[in-house]
Amino acid sequence: MTVPTATPAHVRVRGLAALVLLFLVLAFVVPRPESVTPQGWRVAAIFFCVIAGMIIEPLPASALVLLGLTAMVANGTPMREVLSGFAEPSVWLVIVAMLIARSMLDSGLARRIALVFIRAFGRSSLGVGYALMATDVTLASGVPSITARAAGMLAPIAIRIADLFDSTPGPTANRIGAYLIASIYQGSAVACAMFFTGQASNILGANLAAKLVNVQVTWSSWFVAAAVPGLASAALVPWLVQRIMKPTVTRTPEAPKFAAEELQRMGPLSRQEWITLGVFSGVGLLWITSAWHRLDVTFVALLGLAVLLTTGAMPWDQAVREKAAWDVFVWYGGLLRMGELLNATGTTTVFANTVGALFTGIPWLVVLLGVLVIYFYTHYAFASITAHMLALFPPFVVLLVGIGVPPQLAVYSLLCLANLPAGLTHYGTTPAPILFGFGYVSLRDWWRVGFIVSLGHMAVWLTIGFGWWKLIGIW
Repeated sequence: MTVPTATPAHVRVRGLAALVLLFLVLAFVVPRPESVTPQGWRVAAIFFCVIAGMIIEPLPASALVLLGLTAMVANGTPMREVLSGFAEPSVWLVIVAMLIARSMLDSGLARRIALVFIRAFGRSSLGVGYALMATDVTLASGVPSITARAAGMLAPIAIRIADLFDSTPGPTANRIGAYLIASIYQGSAVACAMFFTGQASNILGANLAAKLVNVQVTWSSWFVAAAVPGLASAALVPWLVQRIMKPTVTRTPEAPKFAAEELQRMGPLSRQEWITLGVFSGVGLLWITSAWHRLDVTFVALLGLAVLLTTGAMPWDQAVREKAAWDVFVWYGGLLRMGELLNATGTTTVFANTVGALFTGIPWLVVLLGVLVIYFYTHYAFASITAHMLALFPPFVVLLVGIGVPPQLAVYSLLCLANLPAGLTHYGTTPAPILFGFGYVSLRDWWRVGFIVSLGHMAVWLTIGFGWWKLIGIW
């Protein structure tokens, strides 16, 4: 995730004015349910205004969250309660995982992993696509930043491979460059959906699931639930994107040669790479086996960071300079607490009871499928996986559980499908405008690929996914 740049003054003023107006309407014009106190209704208004702000972006997300926390205190919530979200273990899990990811990027380990896959599988354009997909999935097991993976680690290698075939933005983009960029982006959404640590908002959603419907989501439980449909989507995406984009270069013997030369130039693993690889592998193994040894996943991540710091593989100055990680720490910790305060008001329960009454007599499976389709394609209105999940996951999960959907099925289907719609547009999540901005893929092709791949995802997750979840006892 990148740290946003300053917002122009006129955009900031207009956006903030719109949010103030929205708050006044929600808090004092929209009728308040009898079961919700006036203070609780204002808490709900503040929360919805922060989410609306993350959509229109008059300020960066962290700044909006700090304003929201300040408003919560002004509304009468004690300061210690408002700030308690920053003490949550999951908040520290996200920041520590992002710091480990920074060490992988700076040491060259992430680049080396990608080159190894390309050397092994990159003899065709489709093989290069699968090599990049495999790299993203491997890194997503411990790197909770789609931007770091797709834009920071994979895109530079893809562009370098495109250059080998004189494929540049413009008339020659369709040789291979357009395919590789589109495949990277569509694949990155799958990697996000496959792991608890695939995206920072996954961990936030898991916390909300525990608070709202008492479903405990762990690294290992997410991995088991998402592995089969995730691998099916991962196998589908490079092939399907190739069928849509049709690169004219299909044989790429130069790609493995390039990867081999780059690996030779890099030489043997450096001390920093060995330490980072040991930390990444050790932390991942302990996360996978957490159901057996019962070590807290955040404690495991902190142990990994401790190794990096004490060995000098990551100097503390480098950790402090990782602005994206600390930015996530602020908005994630604040949003987590605001979500808890919203739930305490009873507003989500009122929503579930009101809307649930509309579906009386309709089989819950039919309602679930309808909700998932709506949930998926409303992402056209969002420029952030996090904003999408925060706006729609809480009311939908409470609604679905309230009408009889098995709680685990409701949670895993909504959480996994919060990530996949990011591929729909050129603004669907943070790396989208970066990759689109390279100029290899036209706007028309970007949206065309996104929609067709979305149909593939829905077919996979609503068939293979539901079947797998039935087999492992989620429903």
